[in-house]
Amino acid sequence: MRYFVTGGAGFIGSHLVDKLITCGEVTVYDNLSSGRKEFIQHHLSKPNFRFIQADLLDLDRLQREMPDQDVVFHLAANPDARLGISDTSLDLKQEIIATYNVLEAMRTNGVKKMVFSSSGTIYGETPVVPLPEDYGPVLPISLYGAGKLASEGLITAFCHTFDMQCWIYRFANIVGKRGTHGVIFDFIHKLKNDPNQLEILGDGTQEKPYLSVEDCVEGMLFGMENSDERVNFFNLGCESTTDVSTIAKMVVQEMGLKNVKFKFTGGDRGWPGDVPQVRFNIKKMEKLGWKPKFSSNQAVRRAIKFMIEEIVESEEVCR
Repeated sequence: MRYFVTGGAGFIGSHLVDKLITCGEVTVYDNLSSGRKEFIQHHLSKPNFRFIQADLLDLDRLQREMPDQDVVFHLAANPDARLGISDTSLDLKQEIIATYNVLEAMRTNGVKKMVFSSSGTIYGETPVVPLPEDYGPVLPISLYGAGKLASEGLITAFCHTFDMQCWIYRFANIVGKRGTHGVIFDFIHKLKNDPNQLEILGDGTQEKPYLSVEDCVEGMLFGMENSDERVNFFNLGCESTTDVSTIAKMVVQEMGLKNVKFKFTGGDRGWPGDVPQVRFNIKKMEKLGWKPKFSSNQAVRRAIKFMIEEIVESEEVCR
């Protein structure tokens, strides 16, 4: 099999590449705007691996690089929902236009299968109940969520119009090794700068499901192997949740700190467009035979440990 991974040098993408490289030829297409070459460094010399540093907005280049691929894993995107607040064109370009370009390159090259990383943010602000995939209407409250929802629409339209097939995964909050943003990353770096005080956006009661990146990758591949509709779409997460204050306490504990003062900025959400309370219904994936190995709290705890280790290792390299 020949796999084409957009965003393959990113957090989730690089973990996916680690799996795919064992069962086929892998091409990573990444502009390194948020991905890091060191995440795929260990594959660069392998004969079944190819890295292309290029932008998805360059449709001509994308079309030239995609011939003879079996499956496109489209993970490239704006990695941080908050960034769309300061640059309102970001999600238009990096979600919607980039996704159109990937689909058009697939169409012109005769590539028929796409796996897409969508997001639970497409649902918007909803009742605090586990959300099934058929919940509606879906009304995102962030530009990031709007970009993901629009991308889903483009993908399903291309699949029905041009005889393609897709697997769309609406991710929970994914955490683990190589994390480059998010609440855990922010807390660790804030405490590195000031071990006596931690600023927490909102009131700390924001509560969401956190899924380990290992479970995320396993779930994506399991769903693809065990569902065969023209359009396959799933929530990918866990039924348990973790609130922000609990994450803060875990980070403080794992960093070996004491008497840290928590400073809450106030309000029920961290930033405009943040959905403070999220619950996931994953029964559709469970019916296929998949369940996450780690609960939300376990995924968070493991991610904290990994990310602290990575910071220590990077500091040792810089000495």
